[in-house]
Amino acid sequence: MKPTPCWILAFVLVGVGSCGSEDEAVVDEPTFVADGSDESLVARAALFELDTEYEPPPGEPLHHQTAGFAKILCSAVFITGLDAADAAENVGGFISPFDERSHVVDTVVDYERRSVSLTLPDGVTRSAKRYGSQGCVPHPIGEDSVHFTPSTVEPELPPAATTPWPMGDVVSTEPWPDDVDMDAVARALEVGFGPPEARTLGFVVTYRGRILGERYGEGIDIHTPLESWSMTKSLTGTLMGVLIERGVYDLWDPAPIPEWHEDPDDPRRAIRIGDIMRMSSGIRINAPADPDYDDTTYADHYYLYTGTVDSYHYAATRPQQWPPNTVGRYRNTDPVLASYLVRLGAEELGETYHAFPQRHLFDRIGIRDGLIETDPYGNLLGQGLAFMSARDWARLGNLYLQDGMWQGERILPEGYATYASTVAPAWEADGRRRYGGAFFWVNGDGRFGLPTTAYRMLGAGGQSTTIIPTHDLVVVRIGKYTGSGPGGDALEEAFALLLEAVPERAR
Repeated sequence: MKPTPCWILAFVLVGVGSCGSEDEAVVDEPTFVADGSDESLVARAALFELDTEYEPPPGEPLHHQTAGFAKILCSAVFITGLDAADAAENVGGFISPFDERSHVVDTVVDYERRSVSLTLPDGVTRSAKRYGSQGCVPHPIGEDSVHFTPSTVEPELPPAATTPWPMGDVVSTEPWPDDVDMDAVARALEVGFGPPEARTLGFVVTYRGRILGERYGEGIDIHTPLESWSMTKSLTGTLMGVLIERGVYDLWDPAPIPEWHEDPDDPRRAIRIGDIMRMSSGIRINAPADPDYDDTTYADHYYLYTGTVDSYHYAATRPQQWPPNTVGRYRNTDPVLASYLVRLGAEELGETYHAFPQRHLFDRIGIRDGLIETDPYGNLLGQGLAFMSARDWARLGNLYLQDGMWQGERILPEGYATYASTVAPAWEADGRRRYGGAFFWVNGDGRFGLPTTAYRMLGAGGQSTTIIPTHDLVVVRIGKYTGSGPGGDALEEAFALLLEAVPERAR
């Protein structure tokens, strides 16, 4: 591993080191107690604050929110196949708050063009259109097209209907061992799918790589691509793992973001790839998960979805707020920057960028129905815009359960699953044992009735893929945004039943 530059901070009470290897932890002033509370997080972060300015995103919030609404409707109708009115009421409240949707005075869903146009009282129209395998893309104000050449990428896989799981649809009918309580499994499926108000669309459980059980909502099947929001971050972390295994990147090298290497004195040159994928880059934006979130300005965290700008350049030009590997914050700049590295890495290999996820990950683990949507400049928005079926998310979870191996082939570096499931040092120092590497959430504080070794891909609206190594389980739950509360409660009940239904892995 290559050494990284040291940050030498002129603090009398607190010092921090981010030199050397990935194993070095943040060093706190002995009397400072970081307990994970908002007050503690703000106070600790202030000790490391760098002298840089924050500049909020340009434009009108309602214009951005309506661009998000147009994209959500477009994706719901033309990717998932939902009814437009149902989607408007129940889907995608993250980048398009439901109470702001009432401002739209005219809605046009064009099934021939596969587009959506929404007009506001001030005459501004926000639109989005389906573009091949790049999904639904919102247009800049006053424009009706995109700034890249769309393409359709077909999987290169044998027919799913005659190919055994996990590479196809055919599920084994072999009886389960006697130590698997199938009655408890049936109860878990019933409970986990939840009541009608949970609005669950897909629920899949695998045990030792086999499908243990699954259920789907009305009109949804094993191939339906579903909105997954920030589970996409973990998919982006996986694509980075593919590139690391290919030798394009080293996890602990400084991130080769071009905008950071124009000036030899740019402090962002010290940010390592592994820091970015631990949500610990220290890049300055305004995000709703911040303990001191400023809700009087439109959050960059949302703007990276709705700004209809070159999102990679926007993220790469934000200033540094803290030294890397010092303060953990859940901000979309980090997965967008990782997505930027995926693009640079694919192009370095001479690969077709938009085909890279399908050819180098999806085809290798049996995913036929996945796509990642882009901004108007063709940049994959790997912070939250993947659409995949529930079974496809189960495939991805099993790739990690097997430490990056798939049917005898190594896809991710050896030990990458350990990196993903280990608490990030900066988050540990903040008193929050909740975030790991490769954009995975960890269960370091033992929530949900799960072992502390469990780790998860999580997305807004109650989307989740949970990996439980102690029991060889992967559990996927995806539903409509408005069902997240009841859906989450149902899932937690199902976890307890599943842990009783299958034996713990022999140590």
